[in-house]
Amino acid sequence: MASPPSSPPSPKKLKMSSSTSEADPDASAAASGEPRRRYKRRKVAIFLGYCGAGYQGMQKNPGARTIEGDLEEALFLAGAVPAADRGAPRRYDWARSARTDKGVSAAAQVVSGRFYIDPPGLVARLSAHLPDQIRIFGYKRVTNSFNAKKFCDRRRYVYLLPVFALDPSAHPDREAVMASLGSGNELARCVECSERGGSVVSACEERNDACKSELECSNTEKPEHGSEQGGGEDDGASNLNSMSSVLQPEKEREVGNGGFESREGEESCGNSRVDSVSKHGTLGSEELAADEKSKLVEGRLTEEETTKGGVVESTANEEAVLAIKSGFCYGDEEKERFNRILKHYVGTHNFHNFTTRTKAEDPSARRYIISFEADRVVTIDGIDFVKCEVVGQSFMLHQIRKMIGLAVAVMRNCAPESLMEVALKKEVRINVPTAPEVGLYLDECLFSSYNKKWRDSHEEISMASYAEEAEEFRMKHIYPHIAQMEHKEGAVALWLHSLNLRNYPDFHFVDTNSESLGAEQTEQDNLGQ
Repeated sequence: MASPPSSPPSPKKLKMSSSTSEADPDASAAASGEPRRRYKRRKVAIFLGYCGAGYQGMQKNPGARTIEGDLEEALFLAGAVPAADRGAPRRYDWARSARTDKGVSAAAQVVSGRFYIDPPGLVARLSAHLPDQIRIFGYKRVTNSFNAKKFCDRRRYVYLLPVFALDPSAHPDREAVMASLGSGNELARCVECSERGGSVVSACEERNDACKSELECSNTEKPEHGSEQGGGEDDGASNLNSMSSVLQPEKEREVGNGGFESREGEESCGNSRVDSVSKHGTLGSEELAADEKSKLVEGRLTEEETTKGGVVESTANEEAVLAIKSGFCYGDEEKERFNRILKHYVGTHNFHNFTTRTKAEDPSARRYIISFEADRVVTIDGIDFVKCEVVGQSFMLHQIRKMIGLAVAVMRNCAPESLMEVALKKEVRINVPTAPEVGLYLDECLFSSYNKKWRDSHEEISMASYAEEAEEFRMKHIYPHIAQMEHKEGAVALWLHSLNLRNYPDFHFVDTNSESLGAEQTEQDNLGQ
């Protein structure tokens, strides 16, 4: 007799995380008198977000407060790491997807390791030992060979850049103001930045003043010249921390956590935060307010806002109100130019000029940028920000901040656009400005290759399951912190005053070389004739 047909094999059961279950098997075992279970370590990927304020970066650094330091201690206190492995992350295969610098936040960071995830409720136990600015979203089971750093294909960062930073007339340096006198297109002195701590000084002037005070002082203590940025900052011309320590605000304005607005494909006007200059002269603050009020009455403009879950949607009338406050808008023309500037970074290039302590001959200086776009504008606490999104395989120390810094310098006409291509050349060494760290945050880590290979046996490593929680954390902690730093300390505003030829003489690098190359070409043509 023929044997009956064999039944098809049952599909593989995915290795699911138990982060959603809150039942405690130990409690039931103790009640029934059964012996306590011995748990095994499991390889998992933990999803978290954090606000970088008050931290010296992600990577653990002895003597400094870091995200990893607090997270490792929380893992021990939550029972995920035994006492024998406390302070020794290599013993449980610790790895991170991205290493953020000092002050940089993250909305979707991923770390991996071997932890005791049982009994259920690991997320709640971790959250109980972490501050509010570090949020654990959840975890997922992964393969034994998984490494959050090596298996991460791409990383997406976002830099929230105030719209006024792209306005050449906003926050000009002292040399630009003096040079514009009597030209018919005079620039106004930045009164608000001056009130933050007297007069706005450049990085070079600050260093000279510090040296003088050191010689005059009788004590032997050296004055601070700013703290180092995440492993060492040797770019003295863009030392924002030293400027912020000297230029402290006299009056701090209260900043709320609400007032977030998202607009895509619409024109947005930025706060120039300088004395408004009309075509016929300079208007005072009282005259400007009266002029705005009269225009609002004559035009019968009304402000209508609808609030949905903390997101404020502004109408076209509010756009008109913002347009009155500033003459600069991030419209189609400005958007097209800024995206054209950022497109120079796309592809594989040598970014040795956009980092520190990396030589041009070092293979690690070559990085692949997949995309760099700035199409959206968000409004947080009354300040318009351009959302600059960059996706790449990996990034070096300060690379994104320097990429933004040079792009802003070109957009403000401080440097020619041709400098973008020159800065990416291997044989050229120039000094590139570094944008403040406060506007940068890690948006997501992508694991495309891993998910494709192990989709039949393991859960997908992505933020799709925690998208709502990540957005809530972004709205509650990251965005308000960025706007608050601009309101209170003027992080970007003060940095804009340092973008001049005195601090960055390499802005004229292309012009000088082009003239010499043109002279050599003319001489060769004459010899040929």
